[in-house]
Amino acid sequence: MSRKSSRRASRADTAPPQASNDSAHRARAEITFDEEMVLGALFGEFDANLVQLENRLGVFIAARGNKVQIEGGEDEVARAREVLKAMHEKLLTGQELDAGAIEALIAMSNEPTLEGIVTGDSKGPPIMIRTRRKTIVPRSNTQVDYMRALVRDDIIFALGPAGTGKTYVAVAQAVAQLITGSVQRLILSRPAVEAGERIGFLPGDMKEKVDPYLRPIYDALYDCMPPEQVERRIASGEIEIAPIAFMRGRTLADAFVILDEAQNTTREQMKMFLTRFGQNSRMVICGDPKQVDIPGGHTASGLHDAVARLEGVEGVNITRFTTGDVVRHPIVGRIVEAYEGKDA
Repeated sequence: MSRKSSRRASRADTAPPQASNDSAHRARAEITFDEEMVLGALFGEFDANLVQLENRLGVFIAARGNKVQIEGGEDEVARAREVLKAMHEKLLTGQELDAGAIEALIAMSNEPTLEGIVTGDSKGPPIMIRTRRKTIVPRSNTQVDYMRALVRDDIIFALGPAGTGKTYVAVAQAVAQLITGSVQRLILSRPAVEAGERIGFLPGDMKEKVDPYLRPIYDALYDCMPPEQVERRIASGEIEIAPIAFMRGRTLADAFVILDEAQNTTREQMKMFLTRFGQNSRMVICGDPKQVDIPGGHTASGLHDAVARLEGVEGVNITRFTTGDVVRHPIVGRIVEAYEGKDA
């Protein structure tokens, strides 16, 4: 089967949405890409990336050599054109282009800041975090604000549902600052609270007991640094991963400190953690206020209490993510939305 026939077969499987009344006038746009070496990655195998754009935006895309023609409603063609340009720019800057990245660009294509998010604007260079293994760019406009806060503010609260990149982006920024020497240590913590189940006694030493609770943080670290570097830095103490109980009595100076699953802290734990703040440090507190698993169910969340007390305080940033910012598989956002609607 040829590339074109395969692409048309895929497009036929999922009919594109109809253009809205505001976009009833048909339009056509043409883009010429000078850097032909990235066209294969831009279009995708069997033009899969173009099919994704067609299905999501309700347009028709025809590629001939280094020229791409887009046909459809005026608004949809404009969005497809901007997304294709953003995809091309990502490839030229060495960034990864997968279905998730394309979906994020499509989601952002309604925003006037799309070009600035991907390519930079008059305010400065492109917004990105460079680590040893990859370059992370924002996948939603809330992530843009979040990334800016991570290099500007002393204490950042990141609130929102699973899959919005709260912890992942914070770990990436922490790794980047450790690599450049902006901080001397990474301290990554979370409450050792089970998510609605009792797993019983865990064998082994203290590290082996708490590792299951901290696995998501390890995963993010390994994504940003080679595993041997992670292990070496953990052994040297440059990276410390520990439950929140281990923070008591310490002053965390010259450190990038991340508290994950903060909704499962008590008011006393959160106060203790926040007052550990030291010179030349940054704290990021991540959590989903709607997913509290504190045993007993009657204890108020320390995250909710802290946000209520500290909102508006100088040096404290509060970034709120929504289901629209979910950057995992698109179905995750729909699942979160469905559960929130049910609870409401």
